[in-house]
Amino acid sequence: MKIVFAGSPEFALPALKALYEGGNDITAVITQPDRPTGRKRVLTPTPVKKYALEKGIKVYDFAKIRDHAAEVAALGADIMITCAYGQILSKDILGCFPKGVWNLHASLLPKYRGASPIQSAILGGESHTGITVMKTEPALDSGDILLVKRCEVGDKTYGELSEELSSLAAEAAVEAVKYLSEGNVQLLMQDEAQVTFCKKIEKEDCRLDFAEPAQTVLKKIKAFSPQPAAYCIFNGSPLNILDATLFEGSGKAGEVLFADKRGIAVACGGGAVLIAVLQPSGGKAMASRDFVNGRKIKAGDVLG
Repeated sequence: MKIVFAGSPEFALPALKALYEGGNDITAVITQPDRPTGRKRVLTPTPVKKYALEKGIKVYDFAKIRDHAAEVAALGADIMITCAYGQILSKDILGCFPKGVWNLHASLLPKYRGASPIQSAILGGESHTGITVMKTEPALDSGDILLVKRCEVGDKTYGELSEELSSLAAEAAVEAVKYLSEGNVQLLMQDEAQVTFCKKIEKEDCRLDFAEPAQTVLKKIKAFSPQPAAYCIFNGSPLNILDATLFEGSGKAGEVLFADKRGIAVACGGGAVLIAVLQPSGGKAMASRDFVNGRKIKAGDVLG
């Protein structure tokens, strides 16, 4: 069975590797165009494109895939597997694959359809999340479900949970292709009554409000770490907060309860958080106790 794989970021790479190294016929890879990155704005291919080129797989990096339905159809593939590709697929594109287009979505659908399912599962206080393999339809993340892989959310940051889900996506991709190649397809319709949506995360969503309960503040810290990073203002400059734990303490919202080798404890609307890892403006991530050394942060200061 001929497969086209569509994906772009690091998250999608394990799925492509698992399919390729498992001996599947990867006819082509479709990915996002090269983007300028770093301070020097060097034009850089996506991780998926880099891997495909290394393996000699044909690569297409259409600016708008919907304008290239004829080229996609000419590949003659049976299915397309998508994972964090980054573009909406038109009906013309979906029609290019006789055995369907199948997406690896990072939530337990029908919850968290949309652009930020991993962050939203953390923000929503979910105990579990996972990878859902669904048949792609024109409506957003609405297709019937082929299979699901679950994992615990626990106290993981977005980065940690994303890495685990990326590995699960690789397992799910291999299983899905096996089922499809064997004709063993039993689909489950999504329960529309249980649908929730999530939007793209913007930097303004990441500003911490210490007037909120400590549990809410902690969820934001975990959900946005390491990128785009939850932040507050200290001495007039942004201060990214990358990891923390709950702490028993009270005070005015945003008040530093102590700043020493234990870390930096900050009072919230209810309870407090103990900041473990942070990143000052223009600096590198560091343990909060290292930030305390040589800096004028002390009990009684207020983070805003």
